Amino acid sequence: MVLAQLGGSISRALQQMSNATIIDEKVLNECLNEITRALLQADVQFKLVRDMSTNIKKIVNLEDLAAGHNKRRIIQQAVYNELCKILDPGKPAFTLKKGKPSVVMFVGLQGSGKTTTCTKYAYHHQKRGWKPALVCADTFRAGAFDQLKQNATKAKIPFYGSYTESDPMKIAVDGVETFKKENCDLIIVDTSGRHKQEAALFEEMRQVSEATKPDLVIFVMDSSIGQAAFDQAQAFRQSVAVGAVIITKMDGHAKGGGALSAVAATQSPVIFIGTGEHMDEFEVFDVKPFVSRLLGMGDLSGLVNKIQDVVPMDQQPELLQKLSEGHFTLRIMYEQFQNMLKMGPLGQVFSMLPGFSAEMMPQGREKESQAKFKRYMTMMDSMTDEELDSTNPKILTESRIMRIARGSGRLVHEVMEMLEEYKRLAKIFSKMKGLKIPKKGDMSSLSRNMNAQNMSKVLPPQMLKQIGGMGGLQNLMKQMGSAKDMMGMFGGGGGGE
Repeated sequence: MVLAQLGGSISRALQQMSNATIIDEKVLNECLNEITRALLQADVQFKLVRDMSTNIKKIVNLEDLAAGHNKRRIIQQAVYNELCKILDPGKPAFTLKKGKPSVVMFVGLQGSGKTTTCTKYAYHHQKRGWKPALVCADTFRAGAFDQLKQNATKAKIPFYGSYTESDPMKIAVDGVETFKKENCDLIIVDTSGRHKQEAALFEEMRQVSEATKPDLVIFVMDSSIGQAAFDQAQAFRQSVAVGAVIITKMDGHAKGGGALSAVAATQSPVIFIGTGEHMDEFEVFDVKPFVSRLLGMGDLSGLVNKIQDVVPMDQQPELLQKLSEGHFTLRIMYEQFQNMLKMGPLGQVFSMLPGFSAEMMPQGREKESQAKFKRYMTMMDSMTDEELDSTNPKILTESRIMRIARGSGRLVHEVMEMLEEYKRLAKIFSKMKGLKIPKKGDMSSLSRNMNAQNMSKVLPPQMLKQIGGMGGLQNLMKQMGSAKDMMGMFGGGGGGE
């Protein structure tokens, strides 16, 4: 993903600056030149980049800073604030209310990925307890209804459309009425697109909008148009009341930064970005966490939310207890692999960890890691309960390993490789032995145990180094906030508050 390269370039520039013995004017200028180059390569408008550089120099007046100040942190904070300013439209998007029927209308040019994005949007909300439905009011493009029908069926989302009716307004109104009666609380209307902005497209959009009275109009736009996004977003906003934007195809275009900053300039809040073709390659776009991840500062609240999405707080309440007793079984490893796969692309998860960026998980490696998880899980599916729940690896004799290999259709050496991975993870988790588990939701005792000293024993040395050693880890623990978040991090359910 090109934005991962942008994040990597900015992170490296800040890292090189922090490695300097003395931070003077020369070091600051070199750092800002690198950041400027990276932003221009990502197609961010020259004026925005120039203003950002000027503002940072005004904020970071090295001569005025006393010797005790942490210049690196002040510069990093200034870069963070200025990037947020470039990407923040200054107004929030409309908030949907669960349980109350909301109509959301999607508009955009043909080829922007509108129909796929409708399904991704519905799927995202369905996973969070909404009852979505899709209405295909696109009668212009041949095959539009077939595509929506196929996507909706795959995601198990109800849909409405017609092969015979040619009036998009009638389909939209009928579809919305049908799903309101079925108590759906999120009704998504997919409208026609054209190859270019033309009067017929805007007229049809206005008619469908007047007929369905949507609570929110979302404009879907292809990121490859870069800075031209400004004119396109403005034209759509003048025709219908666009309340939010989703930018698609952010997985491979150098112009992604240009599209993001141009849309922000129209004061249209970007709410999601599409990062691939699959249903889960769809990210909530929130400026501050996005910039934080871009700079390698992580997004811990986002990570905890992601974990809580796949591991509800009422599940696995005994996991921390088992780990504190030194029990790390193959079944626990299986469940954690399962949770990782549910969390979506590993690059996204990786970029949420402070000290890391999505660039550090190359596209090929990401797919390789996911394939490895699935391969290991297939092997574990051929194991008995006794083998999965044992903490003694010696139970897996040569004959049992051969049986597992045959049962899963894998080679013996692959089963051995999976067992080595288990031993490596068991060694890491064994360092949590003795961790005191709170009783009846007493989170304070957990937070006393979950200090930086204990965490440094659990983390692999390479990760500890990436975070910035013990000092970086202490800052990370402050960011993590409550011990409740820590419970979520380890998939535990630690008692209610």
